[in-house]
Amino acid sequence: MEEINTIYVGMDVHKASIEVALAVGGRDGEVRHYGRIDNTPAAVAKLLGKLSKPGVRLEVCYEAGCCGYGLYRQVLALGHGCTVIAPSLTPKKTGDQVKTDRRDGLSLARLHRAGELTAIWVPDPAHEAMRDLVRARNASMISLRRARQQLQGFLLRHGRIYEGRSPWTRAHRVWLAAQRFEHPAQHLALEDLKSTIDAAGERLKGLEAEILTLAPDWSMAPVAGAYQALRGVSVVAAIVLAAELGDLRRFPHPRQLMGYLGLTSSEHSSGGRRRQGGITKAGNAEARRVLVEGAHSYRLPARKARAKQTVLDTQPKTVQDIAWKAQVRLCARTRSLMAKGRCHNVATVAIAREMAAYLWAIGQIVPPKAV
Repeated sequence: MEEINTIYVGMDVHKASIEVALAVGGRDGEVRHYGRIDNTPAAVAKLLGKLSKPGVRLEVCYEAGCCGYGLYRQVLALGHGCTVIAPSLTPKKTGDQVKTDRRDGLSLARLHRAGELTAIWVPDPAHEAMRDLVRARNASMISLRRARQQLQGFLLRHGRIYEGRSPWTRAHRVWLAAQRFEHPAQHLALEDLKSTIDAAGERLKGLEAEILTLAPDWSMAPVAGAYQALRGVSVVAAIVLAAELGDLRRFPHPRQLMGYLGLTSSEHSSGGRRRQGGITKAGNAEARRVLVEGAHSYRLPARKARAKQTVLDTQPKTVQDIAWKAQVRLCARTRSLMAKGRCHNVATVAIAREMAAYLWAIGQIVPPKAV
């Protein structure tokens, strides 16, 4: 009887409007298009007020996207169920070549009733705010890298090639300051590119300072601190991982975390033939990037650096043991893969995948602090 009294509401959400479809509980229940409403809290409250009746339970779903989680929080506050689903994991018919908002809403309602949709983890408002700040830092990193590439491209076009060991050091900046061009316009272009790089660098430093200032009061601060015990995970990298991944206790097994990060191999097998390809790259790209960057540090022999030992002294014995076990295994694993002649990038990604397992193990031990 409870299933019959459940109405599954599929919402195809856009900036200005929401397409609504309804599926009555039960396998043979009616699936119909309800209509279009404005994407405003007042319109959503009015819709749910009309649909909610005594003995009827509403289960709302919509795809994660640019409109955020405001709708999710409003529906829960009104006393109804709500699920935010992963768009990339929504089942689609291969032969269906017609896509409209109305069809999308009907499909969401039907699939939600059948239990075929994959829900995502929704952060609380404080966690979402910290993640927004972390992503602003990531955007500033991209801006800085793009500005540096533009300057290098400008210099290359004019045959100015830096012969030093590495760019963007003090020696490189001295070399940049010594560059002269015959035409004033080219010199102005050079100075503008240099000032753009300086501004992007200052923006990045400012955002990192704000992140480090706000992190101690954050609910995920103990988890981020424990992540730093792993080799290749700095304080900023740990905060990025905690912000992007959230509470890892929601993953029953580390393989699920690896799949969430897109670090598992793709596969196209049929019959007796098994074919595996590169990693899927599904899920959170920023967390995957941080792990891959950290995996490079395991090329060197296992040891406890002085700076890392300072971090380890603040962590429980179990976290220290996991971090050292990870370092010994992953350093040996890197040497083994390289000795077998594996491509450097393939070996690095393999180490990043195993790092995710140790990250998961730490996340099971150190919980977020209560707020």
